[in-house]
Amino acid sequence: MKYNLPVEGMTCASCVARVEKSLNKIEGIENVTVNYASEKVSFEVDENVSLDIAKEAVEKYGYKLYTEKVRTEDSGTAIEDESDEQYNKLKSDLLFSVILTLPIFIISMLIDFEWFRNIWMFNSDSTNKILLILTTPIIFISGKRFYKIFWVNLKHFSFEMNSLVAIGTGAAYGYSVVATLFPNLLKINDKLPHVYFETAAVIIVLITLGKLLEVRAKKKTGGAIKKLLELKPKEATIIENGKEKLVQLELLAVGNIVVIKPGEKIPADGVVKSGASVVDESMLTGESIPTEKNIASKVIGGTINKTGSFNFEITALGDNSVLGQIIKLVEEAQGSKAPIQQLADRVSSVFVPIVILIAFATFIGWMFFAETNNINFALINFVAVLIIACPCALGLATPTAIMVGTGLGAQSGILIKNGESLEMAHKIDTIVLDKTGTITEGTPTVTDIIPIDITEEELISLAASIEKKSEHPIASAVVEYGNKLGVSFREPKSFQSHSGLGVTAMLGSDKVALGNQKLMEQFSINISDIQKNFDELSSEGKTVIFCALNNQLAGMLAIEDPIKSTSVEAIVKMKELGLNIFMLTGDNEKTANAIAKRVGIDNLFAEVMPEQKAEKVKELQKSGKRVAMVGDGINDSPALVTADLGIAIGTGTDIAIESSDITLITGNLNSVVSAINLSKKTIRTIKQNLFWAFIYNTIGIPFAALGFLNPMIGALAMSFSSVSVISNSLRLKRAKVK
Repeated sequence: MKYNLPVEGMTCASCVARVEKSLNKIEGIENVTVNYASEKVSFEVDENVSLDIAKEAVEKYGYKLYTEKVRTEDSGTAIEDESDEQYNKLKSDLLFSVILTLPIFIISMLIDFEWFRNIWMFNSDSTNKILLILTTPIIFISGKRFYKIFWVNLKHFSFEMNSLVAIGTGAAYGYSVVATLFPNLLKINDKLPHVYFETAAVIIVLITLGKLLEVRAKKKTGGAIKKLLELKPKEATIIENGKEKLVQLELLAVGNIVVIKPGEKIPADGVVKSGASVVDESMLTGESIPTEKNIASKVIGGTINKTGSFNFEITALGDNSVLGQIIKLVEEAQGSKAPIQQLADRVSSVFVPIVILIAFATFIGWMFFAETNNINFALINFVAVLIIACPCALGLATPTAIMVGTGLGAQSGILIKNGESLEMAHKIDTIVLDKTGTITEGTPTVTDIIPIDITEEELISLAASIEKKSEHPIASAVVEYGNKLGVSFREPKSFQSHSGLGVTAMLGSDKVALGNQKLMEQFSINISDIQKNFDELSSEGKTVIFCALNNQLAGMLAIEDPIKSTSVEAIVKMKELGLNIFMLTGDNEKTANAIAKRVGIDNLFAEVMPEQKAEKVKELQKSGKRVAMVGDGINDSPALVTADLGIAIGTGTDIAIESSDITLITGNLNSVVSAINLSKKTIRTIKQNLFWAFIYNTIGIPFAALGFLNPMIGALAMSFSSVSVISNSLRLKRAKVK
């Protein structure tokens, strides 16, 4: 079973590594991934492993795993409520600490001026004690979270962002307490020691402010799921015992007949039973043009009815609905990691211990080797190194961008399975497009009938009688044409499907073979009498199937699958991106060439058997190409899995969608271009985030160690570094992927 649960208490990338490590130690728990931006952990658990064991393992390190807060379709606010609770607690702590810090800061800054000392009624000793009284509540109330987690981690000899804050502010506060209560111990040349209460207080205020802004910004990065959850209405009108009845959404059941009026949201997936309308599906598909709905049309929960009224029967609810599946995919994608994050994870795992060593080296250097050899300089630079180096920005660089990118994709009808798929999309240099249902509409129709020694009706009757046993789109076209003409259907016996070739069967005592040129060659059936017709129809891009009766050619049918209106435009855009484009089809060479020419594709694989599709993808990969496969059918699944990136047309089969890395809700090939553009923009944002996070620490730590950085300025810079990384990720929301 797979879980995606909230974790409380994570403050930086080091926390991520610690939570993952604690869960990976448990036998029966696998594929652990922690997302710092969403503050969630996803993992798979064996049935015999209790979630309480996972909870205890995480809590040993001072974090809290909410095992009871698993989101359901209609109660998806638990995690959001938890985030609000955290935000409100930070807000109250910040307000409390600001009220106390303002007088501390003012007194500390002005006490060195003579005019202030003249109006200030307290001496230095009394002033220090006032500062001690004001600072102590800040340390032990507002700063409690830092010291609590530091203490838990210390027991496990582990360190993270809280350790840096706790050691830094604790050192400044502790030194100041001793200097206030026992000043003689720290006197230098009979001068009272300087105190750093304002440093400890201001650092806690600024870091709490940074965390508050971070939580607020992180909520925005996860807004996509919230928007998806808000698509469904709270109530729906059903027909019960012949009467309309208004019920809550959670009371709906599969089989209910729901009444939809103009302007209402559709509450569940279903099939129209009566009436007609047009429905706005843009919130799920990204397509702005409303879709017509008539009897037998499918409707999707969360979409909006526009003009007419209709009744529909519910076929799917909750996590089984299209919207439920989209939410699930988006959640899993946002909780995953991209390979580019591995560098940040490796750095974070050793970053804090190294910083602590640098800080102590800084203290020793200033204390014993600098010309000043003054404890004040040593302490202030020690604190500055610890505070400037908090690795929050490093931990947020990748997950925030992935959360925004996958959320934006979902709103544009592009469902990305995980961070790895999102990253791979921008590396693709070759795209293989299946023909039927991908480049074409996937709804072929019979256009030409050429009988030999039998009538057209007899030829269609033979072909349709056999094809009604097949599920191939071409078979459906033949059967539909037979129904339209009203020909008689005979019951076939000994039906056999020949993959990639056609079908054979017995109709009474007659042996019938229906298929392509290769099938005719296999049964040694001569087609020379209509070779000219075959060449002409193939050159027009039509698929030709031959019909043989008792080993003699009885005629042929030409079938055309219309090219999608968006295919030519999409292929032009793919070329503009510098992609190599291949078309993959089972059609003969002439038909394939005609279609490829019409849509502007120069490379193709024709006469490919279903089982050979994956082999063609492998051939391209062996030549050094990074291949994306785009398909919609069951026979595309092996190729989708084999490709570096599998892209399924969402209008296709469930198995193709399950095998893919990216699912396009619509059949519009322009969405392939949009997915690649989205990947490029997201990865560019991640690289920008990582660059600034690394540069920030690379420059900041030496500056602090050399005494050029005040700890309070460092705290401000550290806090806003995290916010700047999140803000940069949020810029993706304004990106145009279409």
